[in-house]
Amino acid sequence: MPYATLDDLPPAIHRLPWHAREIFRAAFNAAWQSYADRGPQAQEEIAHRVAWAAVKKRYRKIGDLWIEK
Repeated sequence: MPYATLDDLPPAIHRLPWHAREIFRAAFNAAWQSYADRGPQAQEEIAHRVAWAAVKKRYRKIGDLWIEK
Protein backbone atom coordinates (compact mmCIF):
# COMPACT_ATOMS: atom_id res chain seq x y z
CA MET A 1 0.00 0.00 0.00
CA PRO A 2 1.38 3.46 -0.84
CA TYR A 3 2.69 5.61 1.98
CA ALA A 4 0.95 8.98 2.50
CA THR A 5 3.55 10.40 4.91
CA LEU A 6 7.06 9.64 6.11
CA ASP A 7 5.59 8.55 9.44
CA ASP A 8 3.74 5.74 7.66
CA LEU A 9 6.97 4.10 6.49
CA PRO A 10 8.08 0.78 8.04
CA PRO A 11 10.32 1.01 11.15
CA ALA A 12 13.46 -0.06 9.24
CA ILE A 13 13.13 2.99 6.99
CA HIS A 14 13.09 5.35 9.97
CA ARG A 15 16.83 4.64 10.41
CA LEU A 16 17.50 6.45 7.14
CA PRO A 17 18.23 10.19 6.96
CA TRP A 18 15.18 12.35 6.32
CA HIS A 19 16.03 12.95 2.64
CA ALA A 20 16.60 9.23 2.03
CA ARG A 21 13.16 8.54 3.53
CA GLU A 22 11.63 10.99 1.06
CA ILE A 23 13.42 9.21 -1.79
CA PHE A 24 12.19 5.83 -0.54
CA ARG A 25 8.57 7.01 -0.21
CA ALA A 26 8.48 8.68 -3.63
CA ALA A 27 10.08 5.71 -5.39
CA PHE A 28 7.87 3.20 -3.57
CA ASN A 29 4.67 5.08 -4.41
CA ALA A 30 5.66 5.48 -8.07
CA ALA A 31 6.57 1.79 -8.37
CA TRP A 32 3.35 0.80 -6.61
CA GLN A 33 1.38 2.56 -9.35
CA SER A 34 3.56 1.21 -12.15
CA TYR A 35 3.30 -2.44 -11.11
CA ALA A 36 -0.39 -2.55 -10.21
CA ASP A 37 -0.97 -5.34 -12.73
CA ARG A 38 1.40 -7.78 -10.96
CA GLY A 39 -0.87 -8.72 -8.06
CA PRO A 40 -0.73 -7.31 -4.55
CA GLN A 41 2.11 -9.43 -3.16
CA ALA A 42 4.41 -9.01 -6.17
CA GLN A 43 3.46 -5.35 -6.44
CA GLU A 44 4.62 -4.64 -2.89
CA GLU A 45 7.82 -6.67 -3.24
CA ILE A 46 8.77 -4.91 -6.46
CA ALA A 47 7.93 -1.50 -5.01
CA HIS A 48 10.21 -2.18 -2.01
CA ARG A 49 13.05 -3.27 -4.30
CA VAL A 50 12.67 -0.20 -6.49
CA ALA A 51 12.56 2.09 -3.46
CA TRP A 52 15.70 0.59 -1.91
CA ALA A 53 17.51 0.84 -5.27
CA ALA A 54 16.59 4.54 -5.45
CA VAL A 55 17.95 5.15 -1.95
CA LYS A 56 21.16 3.27 -2.75
CA LYS A 57 21.79 5.51 -5.78
CA ARG A 58 22.18 8.53 -3.45
CA TYR A 59 23.27 6.93 -0.17
CA ARG A 60 25.60 4.22 1.01
CA LYS A 61 25.66 2.39 4.30
CA ILE A 62 28.79 2.61 6.40
CA GLY A 63 28.39 0.58 9.56
CA ASP A 64 24.98 1.56 10.90
CA LEU A 65 24.91 4.99 9.20
CA TRP A 66 23.56 5.94 5.81
CA ILE A 67 25.83 8.56 4.21
CA GLU A 68 25.05 10.58 1.09
CA LYS A 69 27.42 9.76 -1.78
